[in-house]
Amino acid sequence: MCWAACTSQARAQDTTARLLHAAFLFDGTDIHADGWVLVRGKRIVEATHGRRPAGTETTPVWEFPGCTLLPGLIEGHSHLFLHPYNEVSWDDQVTKESRAERTARAVTHAEATLMAGFTTVRDLGTEGCMYDDVGLKRAIQKGVIPGPRMLVATRAIVATGSYGVKSESSDVDLPKGAAEADGVEGITHEVREQVSHGADVIKLYADYRWGPGGQNLPTFTEDELKAAVSAAVFSGRMVAVHSSTKIGMILSIDAGVSTIEHGQGGDDTVFRLMRIKGVALCPTLSAVEAIAGYQGWRKGIDPEPQRVTQARRAFRQALADGVTILMGGDVGVFPHGDNAREMETMVEYGMSPLAVLQSATSVNARVFGIGDSLGNIKPGYLADIIVVSGDPSKDIHAVRQIRLVMKDGVVYRKEINTP
Repeated sequence: MCWAACTSQARAQDTTARLLHAAFLFDGTDIHADGWVLVRGKRIVEATHGRRPAGTETTPVWEFPGCTLLPGLIEGHSHLFLHPYNEVSWDDQVTKESRAERTARAVTHAEATLMAGFTTVRDLGTEGCMYDDVGLKRAIQKGVIPGPRMLVATRAIVATGSYGVKSESSDVDLPKGAAEADGVEGITHEVREQVSHGADVIKLYADYRWGPGGQNLPTFTEDELKAAVSAAVFSGRMVAVHSSTKIGMILSIDAGVSTIEHGQGGDDTVFRLMRIKGVALCPTLSAVEAIAGYQGWRKGIDPEPQRVTQARRAFRQALADGVTILMGGDVGVFPHGDNAREMETMVEYGMSPLAVLQSATSVNARVFGIGDSLGNIKPGYLADIIVVSGDPSKDIHAVRQIRLVMKDGVVYRKEINTP
């Protein structure tokens, strides 16, 4: 057994053909026995099951007995500039940690994510670090540091006064965790501002805990949401919306957003509307459980908190109503590199392991607009491939047993003796 990890220097693209062979192949849709994948350079040349690809008799084979070949996993809701709230609270991260420190942390988070088999992330907001996610993304692209491919949201957009660090003194103006915008003109300008700084996706907060006593209430008006979506769509970007209330979700769906994050306030009416309108749900179940744990809940010992019960109920209702379910855990609330926790929780809450694997690969890729090159193991697709011990379509915990991580044909981690 050997271990290989990417150094900080970019490695030249290896055009040597590699043939991977494992007991199983999950191609992004189905699981097959006796899987073979031929890689040359950064692309998949051929993928077969039950037979070795023709013409590869002299190609060196990397054997993974008892293992499964999969597309690189895609994290649907990440915050690489955050770390778990039981280490440092969100408020203190935003107000007491410098951007230099937070960027240094983000570098380590990116590497941990990649080594866990997640070769792509949709990172939904820097939470006070301005546009530093764009710089992190480009450093990874250039091979300066190892990390996943990033789809970045830069600064999330919030209504003035609804989000950010709060002070007991009205005289104190504290740092904000997102960009404030108001009115049709203001929110249109802010969308374009973020696009100009490199945003791949626009993140909005349709509701937040800004009502009397911290009540969760809508933030933007219907016209403001529609204006933001219109500006984003004209620029070729999709809109992801934070929403945990029924009214916030309905306003967002009617505005034409692409994805709703969290969605614990959804019911049968809301989820049926999401299915009809083609709006996907990213449920972030693990973040809900993690926060409850930080507040003293002991899973499996204590009665389930109401917020956890609500998240479980909403998730099961969305499944029953046929909503497209994304895999994204709001990682950053809990540790980076532990991304598989969300996949395990989705299975625990009633989704089949095979469907969860699809969500973490081909479904995420399709919804995020990258399904023509990622999320599947097919000829011509980018060689983002991982290998895990066992069969995760039977036991989802197997996704933690990483044997190989390959991104763009470059091997960042391997645990075999190879020619």
